Amino acid sequence: MIRFHPKLLDTLPGYNRSAFAGDLSAGITVGVLALPLAMAFAIASGMSPAAGIWTAIVAGFLVAALGGSRVQIGGPTGAFIPIIYVIVVDHGVQNLLIATMMSGVMLLAMGAFRLGSMIRFIPLSVVIGFTNGIAVVIFISQIKDFLGLDIAQMPGEFFGKMEALAGALDTLHGPTVAVSVASLAVLLAWNRQAKRVAWMRRLPGPLAVLVIATAINAAVGLPVDTIGSRFGGIPQELPTIGLPAISLGTLGKLVAPALTIALLGAIESLLSARVADNQIDDRHDPNQELMAQGAANIAAPLFGGFAATGAIARTATNVRSGGRTPVAGMIHALVLLAIVLVAAPLAAHIPLATLSAIVVVVAVNMGEWHALAWSELRRYSNNYRVILLATFLITVVFDLTLAVEIGMVLASLFFIYRMSDLTRIERLPLERYRGYEHLYELETLTRPDGSPRIQAYRLFGSLFFGAANKLEALLAEQPGHPDVVILDMEKVISIDTTGLDILQTLHRNLGKRGITLMLCDLNAQPASIVSRSGFSEKLGEHNVAPNMNEALARAQHIQGRDPEVSYA
Repeated sequence: MIRFHPKLLDTLPGYNRSAFAGDLSAGITVGVLALPLAMAFAIASGMSPAAGIWTAIVAGFLVAALGGSRVQIGGPTGAFIPIIYVIVVDHGVQNLLIATMMSGVMLLAMGAFRLGSMIRFIPLSVVIGFTNGIAVVIFISQIKDFLGLDIAQMPGEFFGKMEALAGALDTLHGPTVAVSVASLAVLLAWNRQAKRVAWMRRLPGPLAVLVIATAINAAVGLPVDTIGSRFGGIPQELPTIGLPAISLGTLGKLVAPALTIALLGAIESLLSARVADNQIDDRHDPNQELMAQGAANIAAPLFGGFAATGAIARTATNVRSGGRTPVAGMIHALVLLAIVLVAAPLAAHIPLATLSAIVVVVAVNMGEWHALAWSELRRYSNNYRVILLATFLITVVFDLTLAVEIGMVLASLFFIYRMSDLTRIERLPLERYRGYEHLYELETLTRPDGSPRIQAYRLFGSLFFGAANKLEALLAEQPGHPDVVILDMEKVISIDTTGLDILQTLHRNLGKRGITLMLCDLNAQPASIVSRSGFSEKLGEHNVAPNMNEALARAQHIQGRDPEVSYA
């Protein structure tokens, strides 16, 4: 059943003035932090700064109000920059809005069908690989504005970007570089000093450097590109609400981009929620969170916004500032709205070089660079290294979707190989059982080819499609023609349909040679599939024994001998 229960409903009972004071303080802090980030991420994605702000307002409010986390802050994030930019270049802004709404429908469906927990199946090596890859792509995307290069339109693909950047290096703009470097230095120094100075912690570094650079530019008129010169500023009014122009002919082309947005949005939002859980000692509802992300991505394009997800940095800031309920996230969105309606004209003086410096710091901070160092990689298996590095390189050179797909395929293949390697079959010497003197006497009754009349094997691990070949070769390596083959299944934890089919094939092949197949010591899952499939009836109920003791007794009964045998 579809269960829609926002975390907000759990926090409202007992909500008091003290809780509101903490949420209000956190909401204001995160709201002012979100302003420069929303504009910077939008510009880096090929969108207008206003689109980024309205994405933060609409999506941020809905993620908080409808989400499954107490403290999640939603909005545009740096991880979306390379994806959004490529979609804008290849399909245009209107189709980006449509793809965003399609991704919202996908996220809503994922949450409704309770697929939230499946995101956790993505291996850590894949997550680290694409996170570092996205950080590199973001960094590359900022070189143009950071250096003031004269490039009319940056290509969407990696090699085109590198060629365009290399060809435009001679257009490097000195004043822009000076503003970029100064903004970067101020931001890094502010963040470092804020750890020691209490009052500086109340003003986020990105906002501080934005205010300083904007004030200087407004006073002296720096010869650099600004939001006003490139975008005409930010409208001091509510946007026109409406559906983007939809062309049925392009919907098919937008499925892959929409899936990419949905996949990254789901991964990042649930990772952010998990990090927040550890900070506030709570547990989020992943399915509710996905439904909220879906609603946010459906609604944001109606206001001219684009893709949004849970923002790890802003969520962490919310927690550190005292936010403990979704009210803080809702206040953060209202603070942004108030800033747009009151102070939008001031944004015209914001240097684009300053916003670029902010995004560069975000890119550097989001990467787990230590994970790429050989001193770290050498601690893990070759499989881990291959998956991480392949995902990283494919993300940088091609795109995130292909990287995750290949990363997951590699992880699955390596997992199948490891599980297959753990699955083994061993011949059981019958002398290991008490009462073996009867069996030993029986084994001396050999056929003309010298083979024993009873053979016993013990299986270990999981009998699935990746290990089926081991069972197929069970008798190929063993000479002879026994009367009974016993498979001890005590150490088998699971059987899939392929493993069951191999058992049935083994039963048929042995039956053609007049050999009886017996199973014993089945665990719950193997016993269930053997019973439900009807295989136990084909074997004969007397050929499915509860333990080896009973199996050996029945095997001798088949031969007309009935000694008392007990299992050691």
